Parts: sequence; structure tokens; C-alpha cells
Amino acid sequence: MRINRFFTRKGKSPYDLVKFSLTSSEIRNPDGSVVFEMHDIEVPANWSQVASDIIAQKYFRKAGIPSRIKKVEENTIPSWLWRSVPDSKALESMPEKERKIGETSAKQVFDRLAGTWTYWGWKAGYFDQEEDARSFYDEMRYMLCNQVAAPNSPQWFNTGLHWAYGIDGPAQGHFYVDFEKGTLNKSESAYEHPQPHACFIQSISDDLVNPGGIMDLWVREARLFKYGSGTGSNFSSLRGSGESLSGGGKSSGLMSFLKIGDRSAGAIKSGGTTRRAAKMVVVDADHPDIETFINWKTVEEQKVAALVAGSKITSKHLNLIMKSCHSVEGDGRFTPKDNPKLKSAILEARKCMIPENYIQRVIGFAKQGYTKIDFPEYDTDWDSEGYQTVSGQNANNTVRVTDDFLDSVNKNKDWQLIKRTDKSVDKIIKASDLWEQIAEAAWQSADPGIQFHTTINDWHTCPEGGDIKASNPCSEYMFLDDTACNLASLNLTRFLNEECEFNINSFEHAVRLWTIALEISVLMAQFPSKEIATRSYEYRTLGLGYANIGGLLMTSGIPYDSSEGRAVCAAITAIMTGVSYATSAEMASEHGPFPKYKENSQHMLRVISNHRLAAHGKTEGYVKLNTNPVPLDLKNLPSEKLSEAAARAWDKAEKLGQEFGFRNAQTTVIAPTGTIGLVMDCDTTGIEPDFAIVKFKKLAGGGYFRIINKAVPKALKSLGYNTEQIKDIESFVLGERTLKNSPSINHESLITKGFTKEIIDKIEENLKDTFDIKFVFNKWTIGSDFCENVL
Repeated sequence: MRINRFFTRKGKSPYDLVKFSLTSSEIRNPDGSVVFEMHDIEVPANWSQVASDIIAQKYFRKAGIPSRIKKVEENTIPSWLWRSVPDSKALESMPEKERKIGETSAKQVFDRLAGTWTYWGWKAGYFDQEEDARSFYDEMRYMLCNQVAAPNSPQWFNTGLHWAYGIDGPAQGHFYVDFEKGTLNKSESAYEHPQPHACFIQSISDDLVNPGGIMDLWVREARLFKYGSGTGSNFSSLRGSGESLSGGGKSSGLMSFLKIGDRSAGAIKSGGTTRRAAKMVVVDADHPDIETFINWKTVEEQKVAALVAGSKITSKHLNLIMKSCHSVEGDGRFTPKDNPKLKSAILEARKCMIPENYIQRVIGFAKQGYTKIDFPEYDTDWDSEGYQTVSGQNANNTVRVTDDFLDSVNKNKDWQLIKRTDKSVDKIIKASDLWEQIAEAAWQSADPGIQFHTTINDWHTCPEGGDIKASNPCSEYMFLDDTACNLASLNLTRFLNEECEFNINSFEHAVRLWTIALEISVLMAQFPSKEIATRSYEYRTLGLGYANIGGLLMTSGIPYDSSEGRAVCAAITAIMTGVSYATSAEMASEHGPFPKYKENSQHMLRVISNHRLAAHGKTEGYVKLNTNPVPLDLKNLPSEKLSEAAARAWDKAEKLGQEFGFRNAQTTVIAPTGTIGLVMDCDTTGIEPDFAIVKFKKLAGGGYFRIINKAVPKALKSLGYNTEQIKDIESFVLGERTLKNSPSINHESLITKGFTKEIIDKIEENLKDTFDIKFVFNKWTIGSDFCENVL
């Protein structure tokens, strides 16, 4: 394939176009305690502190890199693309503690990512000439460096560690398909074939210990969580509570096994150390245990509320009892009839349902001379011990509903719950009652979600492989069981010019290159099971998407919840998906379509044709759809260029697809971009609007970021405000973030309380990003000695 340069120039490093600087990264909790710190890291100078902190904390490889490496000569590969291995001879001459280092520069990360994609792309023949490979390498590094786009987190965690540094380890039970021979192989290395895929859908059979069964799924999930990926499964094949077992007993039911998987996921941090495991649990609406499943998180949330309230009330009353025991002198102080305060404290405790054995235990402690009782108090923090105590906290729960179910809800019909073993009716309920349970549970606990089975499968490109039954944890990737999807997202505001016009040419160029990068990622990858390795090779699904649509609309002065905003979003999405499918067809012209294309060709072309009709704004003519889509709203688009580009992209995709087929069964999704959105300095993530102008994001593992929407000044300018007005509005929204000249607590008043200039300077520095002013006035900011001796 030919790769033209758009962002870079031949013979000039992309890093020559960007200024880099050294900085420090520090992430604190709201109370000021330090969660993470790293000094002298090199990042692009125009990156925010948030982006710098994210790449340093989450994506730098912090250990295990050999401090001396050497290139491995490969005859068929250009020398600048040769992979590296540890230089054993040089390392032996060094002190042992100096032999292993970590990454300290963003350039190292960009180089290993883009270098690995280019390396495998060259090996697989994706570039016509060496200059095409060099152009691809430079363009990808430029886009990473300038926050134009970013791959999903597992790429940052794993990709390039073997190619760039020769890092290796024992195989972890993964498999890959040799891209040249098409043969399935068991991985012999942990990193030679990286795990770049974030999204997995795995099958599960109603079997306890055999391959493909319940306990085997927990092992397969653990392999994914370890390398930073997430997984989803439809658990509807598992029999319900009370159904017969082959040995003559009764099944403990779906929920008992879901709780095992929940605990397993909670014990594993995704990526080893940096993220929580991500898991999706899907259950069909006709499963015998569906009602218990729907209310699972609601019940567990109620348990947390009971823990929180109960622990605080218990702690309060136990300490009151302890205090009353020491309110008077003499031996009678431990007897309620001789100590009125103790009697009153016990009565109040009993009114609040404090267990009698705890009341007597505190009195017993008091007799032994204790003056205080330590009783743990829980809170509602999502990462606290209270939530870790209950089940159901490590997955997104979803109910799978069909059009038949929705029709039954509308018509108040009966709904049958079906046994998994003999397909007989287990229970009959009102569909509307089940729908009400779903709504109330979602209102109380934000789960379960809903997946619309019929509509999803209407747009299925490969129905010959079976129905789509589930999704990945974030629900953007919907495809066959035992498949995987690797993601990348484009930062939409990077395609706006100074006049807030969307640069279609640069966007189309970026879409093409990232589609190629994701395709290369498929051929280089390893997978946690034979089935996923085989099916991912056979279907080659990709997940290119975007982030910051909310930021783009705000910057342009377009309301998010408006016809114009929805039209812009739809047009950009149509351009992206159309160009990506056209690129897939272009790759198919040189490397052939995905192996399962032939048996699904008519289905896929039907789906492509339906997409094309929607991109042209048509309301009729769709083929084999139960519900027609909302077409592109041409009349509300602010520019005809967008509608023309969308139509052109889909015309090309259909034309090339009819001639060559497609290299990939799917090409685009829109992911939440929770972490990569921060590393790209996006004001909004995924397809979401901005939920607040100033907000705080808490990170798994601890730490907070204060995030301010940088689109506000541009948006105000687009709406006609002048510079002075914009400055006043910003100050009002953000606050002054200083105590200087404050009307009450200010520098002068602090000095009268004993604060020194040095301590005031520390306070001022921390006020910029503090969660609450009280978290600046603590021992982590002003020192324990000052707090104890002066305050």
C-alpha cells in the first residue's frame, strides 16, 4: 500500500516539529497524600499536566528494560526497523542494580508503538516500498505526539516491549495464528506476539470444569485482565436455580457462579498494576434467574448503605457506652442501675438495634481499663472496603431483550422464563413487570443496562457465524462469541482549524492510517484461547473510533443536545466508518478479504448498502431491517462539505467492497476513551457531552485530577464574546484559585496565625488543583510539625 505524508516531511523527524520538555509527575489524593510521583520525565511541551501524569503513571514501562540493547539483523527488513535484544556482554560489565531501567520519555513509548506496527506491517507486506513504511512510522509518531489519536490501553501496556527492548517472559497460555501460513500456534513467549486487544467476547458452556465451561472462563478472563484487557460473556446458557443436574441434584443457579467470577475479577487489576479488571455480564430476558440478576446490584448497594449507616451508628453508641463507664468513680460505674449515664447510653444503643453482645463487650473492655473502642466505619467510596465486602461490583450487568419482549411490554402480555435444560417454562410473569424491575434497578444502582438483540443482529455483517449474543464491558464492540477487537480513537478537536472548520482531508488521512495500524495489530497479536485466536484471524474485527465530540461541538458553539449537534456527530461518524471500510476494501484488494467473508459476503454487502442509504439521508429502501435507522439529517448540517464527504466515503466503500470484499468484518466502534481521552487532553470522552465545566476525576488505585474544559474560551469566542468578557466568565467559573486579596482568609490573616511565607507559597501552589480548600491545610501540604506545634 502507498502511504502519503500529510503531517510530516520526508527526511525530517516528527519530533523536530514538536518541542519537548522535562517535567515531574505527581498525583495526590484530595487530602494531599501522594499516590504517585516521578521526576525528570520527557513529554511534549504543549501537553497538559494531566496528560503528562497519565502517560507517566499508566503507560511508561517502569521496570525491566535492559539498560543496554543491541539490534538484531534481519535480512528482509530495513535496518532502521530491526528489533532489539538485551546486550548481554555490555550488561555483564555493569553493576547489577544498573542493568534494568524504566521508560522516562514519551518518545520511547511513541517509538515502540509505531515501530512495532511498522515492523509487523513490513513483514506482512502492507507497504509497497521502504519509503511507505518510513512515512507510516513518522505519521503515526506525529499523531501520537500531537494527541491526534491514541490506541487502546493494552497497546500502551504491551506493544513494543519485545521489539524495542527484547523484553520477554514465559508463555501464559496464549495462542496466535501465523499470518503467513494461517496455522494456529501456541505462544512460546509472553511478549513477542503482544496482546493489543482491549475488547473480548467469550463463550461459556453449561459445564463446570471442562474446557469452555464455567471455571475455564475464569482462567481465560484472568489472562485478559493481566494484560490490561476487558471481556464480556452471555451467561444465559447456565441453568437456573433449582434445575436438575445430571447427577440427580439441583443446580445452585446462575447467580452463585456469577459471584465467583465477580470475586475473581475483583482480585485482578487489569494490566497487572494500573487498572481494574473490566467485565461484562449479559443475561437474556427469558432466563429463569433473570429477576434475581436484575436486582443483584440494587440489593448489594442496599447492603453497603446498611454497612455505612450501621458502622457509624454502632461506633457512636459503643463509644458513648465506653465514655459513660468512666463518667463516675467506683465499682458501680459498670452497672447500669448504679450509673445513670451508662443506663441511658445502653437504652439509646438498644433503640438503634446495637447487638447486645457488643454492648456487653464494651462494658467488659471498660472494666479492663480501656477508654476508647475502635470500631471500623465504612463509607460509600466506590473503591472502599464497604463495596469490596459485597458482590456484583466488578462487572457491568446487562439484560438482553428482543423485539418480541418489547412488544410484550407495550401490550402488557405474559412473558415466559425458560429452563435451560429441557426448554420448558419455568415461570410466567408480566413483561411489563420485568421491564419495571429493570427500570427501578437501573435508577437505584445504574445497572442493569439494556442490549437490543433484534436490532443488533439486523446490522450483523456475519450472521453465518451465529448470532451476536454479547459485547465487551463498555458495550461498543458487538460481534460473535470468542472474538476480539483492538481499539483506537481520534481526537476530533485536533481536526478543527482556527475558524473552527473541520478539516476533512486530514481526518480521512488519519482514519486510513489508523485502520491500517489496527489491521496490523490483528496479525501480530496473541489471544487467550485457541477459539479467540482462530476467530479473530477469520473475522479480523477492528475498533476505530473517536473522542471529544462534546469538545468539538462546544468549541464550535453548537449545543450538544440540538438537531445541528446530532447532525454534525452523525456526519463525522459516517465519514469515519465509510473511509475505514473503504480502507479495509483497499487492503482486501492486496491481501484478500477476511477468511469468513465469502460465506457472509451478501449479508455484509446488505449492511454496507443500508449504511450508505443512511449516509445519503434516505428514509426508505433499507433491506431486511426490523427498525429503520435515523438517517443523516442533511438540512441541519452547518456545512455541505460534511454531507458530501459522508456520501462520498460510503459510495467508495460500497464500490470497493463489491469488487474486492473487505479485509475486516467490522471496522469502527465508539469507545468511552476514559484513560486515552486524558492522555490526548480531550475535554470530553467518547461520544459523551461534558458533564461539568470544572470536574474531578478519580483514578483507580488512588489519586484525583482537577480537569478544566479548555474548550470554554474558544466556545465563548465562537458565540461572539470579547476577550475581556471571556476572561471574566472564566474567572467566575474556575474561581481565583488563590488566597491573595481574599476578603476573609488571605495572606495577611494567615501570617497573623503564624504561617510563614514558605508555607503560604506551598498553599498557593496546591490551590491550583485542590479538590477542596480544607485539603490544602493539612500535614501533607504544610507539614506535621507546623500542624502540631503552631496550629
